[in-house]
Amino acid sequence: MLVLAVDTATPAVTAGLVELEPGADVANPVRARTVASRVRVDPRAHAEVLTPQILECLSEAGRSRTEVDAIVVGVGPGPFTGLRVGMATAAAFGDALGIPVYGVCSLDAIAADAAADPAVPPTVDLAADAELLVVTDARRREVYWARYRQGDRVAGPEVCKPSDLDTDQATAIAGSASHVDFFDLPVVPAETPSPVGLVRVAAVELLSRGVPEPLVPLYLRRPDAVENAYRRLDRTGA
Repeated sequence: MLVLAVDTATPAVTAGLVELEPGADVANPVRARTVASRVRVDPRAHAEVLTPQILECLSEAGRSRTEVDAIVVGVGPGPFTGLRVGMATAAAFGDALGIPVYGVCSLDAIAADAAADPAVPPTVDLAADAELLVVTDARRREVYWARYRQGDRVAGPEVCKPSDLDTDQATAIAGSASHVDFFDLPVVPAETPSPVGLVRVAAVELLSRGVPEPLVPLYLRRPDAVENAYRRLDRTGA
């Protein structure tokens, strides 16, 4: 099964093609392999580079659009403008190709990458009772966050200031490189959602050919433009 994965919930514009198939046993229920990927870190270039990245991945892999069986897209949490680009692009490709589009939490994808990373430092505890904290940039000096145990989300996603986030139960952290340092926790080197991480989150639905839920963005708060409009109203009294 060939899956197109995209995410624009972080400053990284991510696109990739992933081959997905059932695993050999219960311990390895799925096998996911990256065929081609493109990642560009630029919070202002989502709209300009995402579609070209998708086309570059298809060209590199020697595959056509009609060979794509499904699409997975990160639905956030993330800033309004960037997140909207990825979801609209995924929906447009899905509609044009007549294939299903599955939305997944972008923080879940980072957690999936962290769990599968063979280079996890020995100082990081990811045992059965350990909790992984994932954080990304929410701007306004805040972070989006969620906590995971054995790959399952047990809290979040939410948004708050780093100083307001309770980390007592977390034993490791992953996510934005400029924000993990706010916390005194061992760092797992998974910063943004990868194509294979996105696909792993939706693997069960993909392989069962389940009907995807409608795409719903995880903004967690009003867009900046709306916030600014409310501030102007407050000042003018209009």
